[in-house]
Amino acid sequence: MKVILTETVGGLGRVGDVVDVAKGYAQNYLVPRGMAVIATTGTLKDWEHKKAAISKKQAQEIEEAQTLADSIKDKEVTIEAKAGEGGKLYGSITSKEIAEAVDSQLKIEVDRKKIEIAGTIKEIGVHPVTIKLYPGVEATVSINVVETKEG
Repeated sequence: MKVILTETVGGLGRVGDVVDVAKGYAQNYLVPRGMAVIATTGTLKDWEHKKAAISKKQAQEIEEAQTLADSIKDKEVTIEAKAGEGGKLYGSITSKEIAEAVDSQLKIEVDRKKIEIAGTIKEIGVHPVTIKLYPGVEATVSINVVETKEG
């Protein structure tokens, strides 16, 4: 049975894709949850009109994400942490801490789930971190971990 996806469904397709699925899957899962509509000539025509508006919106979102990526690319964010001898941290720097630091220092709100840390940050120093702003748009930010000054 052919359906038009109204939401991105993992392993099946993205919004607007016309896909062939089992009849039971379409009628019992996708359509009742609003994830798809059954593809008829009428719904296909309607979808073509909606598709143009969606692609225009996506192009605008990609452009905004790219502008944001260019503005934060190669910026440095400083995070203070307690450290022992040899610059080893007590614990590690988490994506939540990085998101909070980016928000407070660069004034950019980032979801912690979109931050990719290569390995773990367990030492004093500068560490590169990738932030996924939009599918296909990423920015690399340097995280400078410094020892907390106790006074």
